[in-house]
Amino acid sequence: MRGRVPLTTPPRFAGDSLVSWHNAEFLDDPDFDVAARLAAARGSWDPKYDVRWRIHVVLWAAERAATMPGDFVECGVNRGGFARAIVERVDLGALHKRFFLMDTFQGIVEEYLTPDERERGFSRELFGGFTECYDEVAEAFRPFPNVELVRGPIPDTLPLVSPEHVAFLSIDMNVVMPEIAAAEYFWPRLVSGAVMLLDDYGHDNHVAQKHAFDAFARERGVQVLMLPTGQGIVIKP
Repeated sequence: MRGRVPLTTPPRFAGDSLVSWHNAEFLDDPDFDVAARLAAARGSWDPKYDVRWRIHVVLWAAERAATMPGDFVECGVNRGGFARAIVERVDLGALHKRFFLMDTFQGIVEEYLTPDERERGFSRELFGGFTECYDEVAEAFRPFPNVELVRGPIPDTLPLVSPEHVAFLSIDMNVVMPEIAAAEYFWPRLVSGAVMLLDDYGHDNHVAQKHAFDAFARERGVQVLMLPTGQGIVIKP
């Protein structure tokens, strides 16, 4: 096929289980670089993982949402890496949009693990990178008055967040029950064309989440697009 780059040429991107020789000009965009560096500085992920392509996808969805009516919601925040990139690129105040950051801010809630997840060894220790961080995250987002932290486990906290319309929904909680609960709760609020972004969808150790979201999508007559980053995308009809 014409246009293929020889595999002897160094890849344009290699990180986060993704190797690509394709055009990745976004990596050279100074504005993207600032957002990505601010995201990485939050410490949401191990520095050895280069998640810039995932950040690129997150910002694509967020900038798309900026053109639509509705607020932003992130379910599964940790220290706010992706959220920090979003507030750098999207002027929520000028758009009169709220951004709800929902998390326990101290890791998963083991009571909400399924029997299968328990058998596979899912536990707070397995996801050991998640430690108490509420105060730190609150301080990091203090300069952004449109950002609201909602502390506690999903689904318990869902009734606390009831925007009429949602333009951006990110779900990244590592286990099935809270993720599906969030999707079911916010789906009716998503505006037409809004993106629901699933961070864990394509990762092997989260296959139960993939199967659950495949069923969720079938029931609603939509499909999940899996990306090479492992993320999944659902667009609300």
